[in-house]
Amino acid sequence: MPTATALVDLENLRTDVDAALDQHLEALAAEVSTVGAAASALTTQVAALLSGGKRLRAAFCYWSARAHGVPAEGPGRDAAVRAGAALELFQAAALLHDDVMDASDTRRGRPTAHRVFEARHSGARWSGDAGRFGTAAAILLGDLCLVACQREMAAAVAGLPAGRAAATREVFDAMQTEVVVGQYLDVLVQAEPWGLDPASDEQRARAVLRAKSARYSVERPLVLGALLAGAGPEALAAMTAAGTPLGEAFQLRDDVLGVFGDPAVTGKPAGDDLREGKRTVLVARTMANADGAGRELLATSLGDPDLDAGTVARLRDVITSSGALAEVEDLIAQLTGQALDALGAADLDERSRTVLADLARAAVDRAA
Repeated sequence: MPTATALVDLENLRTDVDAALDQHLEALAAEVSTVGAAASALTTQVAALLSGGKRLRAAFCYWSARAHGVPAEGPGRDAAVRAGAALELFQAAALLHDDVMDASDTRRGRPTAHRVFEARHSGARWSGDAGRFGTAAAILLGDLCLVACQREMAAAVAGLPAGRAAATREVFDAMQTEVVVGQYLDVLVQAEPWGLDPASDEQRARAVLRAKSARYSVERPLVLGALLAGAGPEALAAMTAAGTPLGEAFQLRDDVLGVFGDPAVTGKPAGDDLREGKRTVLVARTMANADGAGRELLATSLGDPDLDAGTVARLRDVITSSGALAEVEDLIAQLTGQALDALGAADLDERSRTVLADLARAAVDRAA
């Protein structure tokens, strides 16, 4: 099976999306510097964050557009590439805000933005609290990326027929609302009682992952690509039928990697999701299946930022021995199968269908 890197490189997509991002950031940096030269640190930081993305969301959007009739050259392709850049800018905003809410130290093997600005404050011996400064800077940087993604999407659809442009913007705007609401639901579920009803806990966890990540990771990019091509209701429904289960499988893989991933590959410390107290399907299944001692260890350890490597290893053993890991892997496979069946049944260009199916497999069969 082709790697995700190879798939995103097809038809020069990664290079062209990166070029669109570079062009946008260059213009943004010039605009920011005219307002205040010291604020150039913001655009420098977002450029560093954007340099490490997989570009999967852009690829789902682009190959959906190609699958629905957009040619490999011309204005339609340019619109799909720029829409992909808009998705990457939106993801940057979501990651910046997510890292603040989770108090994460690293992202893609580098310090998170709020930690970078905190260190900048400390190193310069500025007045006030360095942590608060870092948090404020990262929130504002996320807001700046939200503005940037709106501008990039506006540019992407500027040359399209008015109705097609409006439909694309409507879905893009709805996607942003979904993610913000999903983030709030994630914060809420961390605060609500947990562990008393594992079945209810799993329902809440799946509702959060669908709103916060699944739709904007796969389903919305697929639908946006179809809209850019002028696809009708039946085609859009087919993309939703494929993208919704695949997006959920994508996030479930992230949840597994958040506990069992290799830090050298994921760029985050081992067991970081346990320290952050993530209330995931994996955790809910463990609470449902583990023995009393295992449930007690999980209940008392989840969300402890000072978990040591030994306790993380014990928690991994509880998750594995309870059967929760195997059950989540089975769920990932089931959801991926549903997505592939939906792609197989859709009316798509055959080469593009193959690429989308390969992208679907790469999105869930990954180590980072």
